[in-house]
Amino acid sequence: MGGSFPLSKLGILIIRQISRPIANSMKERAKNHYFFRTYVCMPPAQIYHWCEVKTRLWVLGLGRSGEIPKLNETMAIEIGANMIGEGIVFAIAATILIYEYNRSAAKEEAREEAQQQRLAELDSRVEDLRFTVEEQGAKIRELSQLAGRLDAAWRAYQQQLQASGADRDSAS
Repeated sequence: MGGSFPLSKLGILIIRQISRPIANSMKERAKNHYFFRTYVCMPPAQIYHWCEVKTRLWVLGLGRSGEIPKLNETMAIEIGANMIGEGIVFAIAATILIYEYNRSAAKEEAREEAQQQRLAELDSRVEDLRFTVEEQGAKIRELSQLAGRLDAAWRAYQQQLQASGADRDSAS
């Protein structure tokens, strides 16, 4: 596990470096276009500011201190643009992470499927061997019975020879 930690940090650094130019261009667009600045950039910044101030007041135990002043336009644009930039970096990183997870899951699924196929092949081979063993066992039993009959016939033949030889000896 120790070897993968630096690789993950390197991966995160690469993702951040690749997505930075995209985020910076979006930030510049936010600063330069009225619609983007007014309706996309500033509202999240104002909400963020309001939540941050409320949380700080609550943590400090100051309770309600009245209305929270809004950020000025320059600060709101800067904070909103930074939020959009970080959101873009996060979205790119999350997309790559999801892609890698899906790729890894597909790879694992393929490995599992190959293993299941291998097990099925082994089961089939074991079943074939079991059939062959049963077939050979039946042939062995058949040959044993045949050998027993041949042995009995052979003994009967020998007894017959001895009996006919004894008759010849007594006749002579």
